[in-house]
Amino acid sequence: MEYHYIFGAALGAAVTLFLGGFAIIVRAGSLGGAFEGLAIAGRARQDAAFGAKLKALLGGADLKPAEPPKPTKPSGAPLRMLVLLQAEARLVDFLMEDITGAADAQVGQAVREIHKKAQSALKRHAVIEQVLTGNEGDSTTVPKGFDPSAIRVVGNVAGSPPFTGSIQHPGWRVKELKLAAPPEGTDEFVLQPAEVQIA
Repeated sequence: MEYHYIFGAALGAAVTLFLGGFAIIVRAGSLGGAFEGLAIAGRARQDAAFGAKLKALLGGADLKPAEPPKPTKPSGAPLRMLVLLQAEARLVDFLMEDITGAADAQVGQAVREIHKKAQSALKRHAVIEQVLTGNEGDSTTVPKGFDPSAIRVVGNVAGSPPFTGSIQHPGWRVKELKLAAPPEGTDEFVLQPAEVQIA
């Protein structure tokens, strides 16, 4: 009697297993599809991120790839001096104006005024010094270990420094900058706001 009970239980388990496996194969469409499904289930148990995506997919969630982040707007800080030169010397106005039809005397007069105001603004808001002491044409020696961002060696360059040559341009370096940050929320890409006269 006990033998019949064990045999019946084993047969029931085998039939259940067969029917379960058959149902999986039918649902998968083929034996290969069933194995693939088991592999996917196994990966979902081992890989939490994959499992979450699979769960979302099975739940009907939209799995479109996330939109790439929009490029961040670059800093407007480098434009602060240009804003200042526009405000105090109208430099941008002059550079953007078409002067092809203007007489030389007229351009010269405008340049003289812009030069005076721009130079004054520059000297008040920045301490600027020459990179090299001396004037154009003077002889100079470029030492070993020089800063290539401060000194550019041109011409017939061979070997390694020190180099001896003549100054083509002494270079400029900002030693100190005295520019205040604009008020919070200001669009630093606006060099000068438009002005509207209300009648």
